[in-house]
Amino acid sequence: MIGKRIQELRIKRGLSLSELAERAGVAKSYLSAIERMIQINPSIQVLEKLSSVLEIPVQQLLVDESISDEDSIDPEWFELAKEAMQSGISKEEFKDFLEFQKWRQHKD
Repeated sequence: MIGKRIQELRIKRGLSLSELAERAGVAKSYLSAIERMIQINPSIQVLEKLSSVLEIPVQQLLVDESISDEDSIDPEWFELAKEAMQSGISKEEFKDFLEFQKWRQHKD
C-alpha cells in the first residue's frame, strides 16, 4: 500500500515518476518497483527522501489514513505481537498456533 500512496501523492503534486526519483535521489526503476508494489518494503531512508520531496511526514506514507480508529490495532494486541516477535516466534509458528486454537474451539 505504500507504493500506491506514493503514486497518488506524486500525481497529486503533478510530478512524473522521473521527476520524483531525480529530486529524491533514488533510481527511477526502484521508485517504479515501489509504486507497482514489486518492491513492497522500501528502506526508511528512501521513504524519508520521498516524503521530503512530497512535503509530507514519513508517517503519512506508512499509515493508511482511510482506516478508521475502529479498524486500527488495539495497543495491547500490538504490544503482544511485538513481544512474540522479540521472543523469536516466527509468523508461521504464530499462524500454526492460531489454526490450532480455531481447530480446538471447533472441536469442543
